[in-house]
Amino acid sequence: MTDASPETQLAALGALLRAQRVSAELSLRELANRTNVSNAYLSELERGLHEPSLRVLRAIASALGTPLGSMLASAGVLGDREDDHPSGVGETEAAIMRDAELSEPQRTALLSVYRSFVQTHTSR
Repeated sequence: MTDASPETQLAALGALLRAQRVSAELSLRELANRTNVSNAYLSELERGLHEPSLRVLRAIASALGTPLGSMLASAGVLGDREDDHPSGVGETEAAIMRDAELSEPQRTALLSVYRSFVQTHTSR
């Protein structure tokens, strides 16, 4: 996570969700139908009033055709870990999140494995 307050992160995520929905030319109702999430709740997410669950975020990302990792990174929710690990951890994670040939579960698995190796290596 970045150093921004949780409220700021939620507002940024909400603004990004709205921008991506509008860019995809979807109404709230259309997105609600595609995600099985109520349009009222989606509206509240776009206004930064709620912290969505991972299930809801995955459904939204899938409906918008956007990789979840890159969506969260764009919103500033996933911080760059380069400050913590000068060895380029942030660059590697960003590359995994950008790779269009990976599915979201593959990205998650790769990031998990990668982070486990980096944590093991840096804790020695």
